[in-house]
Amino acid sequence: MLRRQFVRENPAAVRAALEQKGVDVDLDRILEIDEEWRSLKSEGDDLRHERNEVSSTIGQLKADGKEEEAEEAIERSSELKDELQAIEARADELEAELEAALLTLPQLPDDSVPVGADESENVERRREGFDDHRELPDEIEPHYDLGEELEILDFDRGAKVSGGGFYFAKGDGARLEHALIQFMLELHREQGYTDIFPPLPVNSASMRGTGQFPKFTEDAYRIEGDNSEPYDDDDLWLLPTAEVPVTNLHRDEILLDDDLPLKYQAYSPNFRQEAGEHGTETRGIVRVHQFNKVELVNFVRPEDSDDRFEGLVSEAESVLQELGLPYRILEMCTGDLGFTQAKKYDIEVWAPGDDMEDGPEEGGRWLEVSSVSNFRAFQARRAGIQYRPEQHESAEYLHTLNGSGLAVPRVMVAILEYYQNEDATVTVPEALRPYMGGQERIVGHEAVGESAVGDRTTD
Repeated sequence: MLRRQFVRENPAAVRAALEQKGVDVDLDRILEIDEEWRSLKSEGDDLRHERNEVSSTIGQLKADGKEEEAEEAIERSSELKDELQAIEARADELEAELEAALLTLPQLPDDSVPVGADESENVERRREGFDDHRELPDEIEPHYDLGEELEILDFDRGAKVSGGGFYFAKGDGARLEHALIQFMLELHREQGYTDIFPPLPVNSASMRGTGQFPKFTEDAYRIEGDNSEPYDDDDLWLLPTAEVPVTNLHRDEILLDDDLPLKYQAYSPNFRQEAGEHGTETRGIVRVHQFNKVELVNFVRPEDSDDRFEGLVSEAESVLQELGLPYRILEMCTGDLGFTQAKKYDIEVWAPGDDMEDGPEEGGRWLEVSSVSNFRAFQARRAGIQYRPEQHESAEYLHTLNGSGLAVPRVMVAILEYYQNEDATVTVPEALRPYMGGQERIVGHEAVGESAVGDRTTD
């Protein structure tokens, strides 16, 4: 959330951010509301001052026997009271309107962010793991075909039970997913993260605090309340990312300087109704409505946030390094930056099972597994998260950062495709074997049920 004083004094910068981020907000109307609100506040102060002066003379006028003048003063004091009440009521209306309008203004991009219209102008910062990647089979099956053949992913039964965009992980598929979660959590503990296991429902106040509301409601699963707007703070939603509950853990609190930096990690299932794109984007487990993720959330002093941003990128990408998966780091341009971020890097893993035009020379495609973001004080201001630099000093808004560490299904996609063998088995990355009881390969399972009988052969 931007400070109203900043918006008032820097309309050109705010207007540029609206244009760069493609956000349609009537800034002129916001400035008009602010101007009227300030004018009414000033008028109210003048009326209050006059009423105090008039009221202070009433007693003296009566004492001096000037009853007629005293009655006129009483009448004037009553008029001033009515005028003041009307002005204060209107000012309160404008205050609420202004606060709601300020919530629709996006974060300003950091000066270092490359200017660009859309994702095509994002900047690739570096690429890792391609110089000595493993020898791949001549033909690589996409994860959705291989997963069904090995009976470790079941999309039809997922759709039967919950609808499109849901899946079952079975046998070694479920085991692989559990192993990835435990591996990520242990790795980040070693990096100094404290574990948080958050509630899955979050209220509207929490969604507003991290910037999901009021602009991005279409992707959220609402589980309580009617469908009217504005949303009540007590309405509940299935969390779209653990960023929401973990950031709001300290909502409306003042932390101490000695508390910072705070580094939290949270595993959670996440729920989103996003439709995604056609074709391979919606096949398999790349874009689904429920997915597991480990989220990293940092609370830091403002002067430390740039260094912590780079550290957070390093901590997130270390998962892929340990798994031996090739990946790249992209910096988002202004047009692809997002509503709340001042700066953002995407970490994209390489999945070689689908030939996509934007893949590396070897074919395949890029899958975003983490967006590492610096929000500056944007979220902290919305959620009321402050810290006190010194005991005798005023509280200030701290900076928040987060990034996935990582999104589990897309890492599974990369493993099933990158570690695939000629015989359609999958080698388990060495880093995961301790979490899978020492298992070195995924060879699959037999199908069950009458529908599978025709697939079984006997000698």
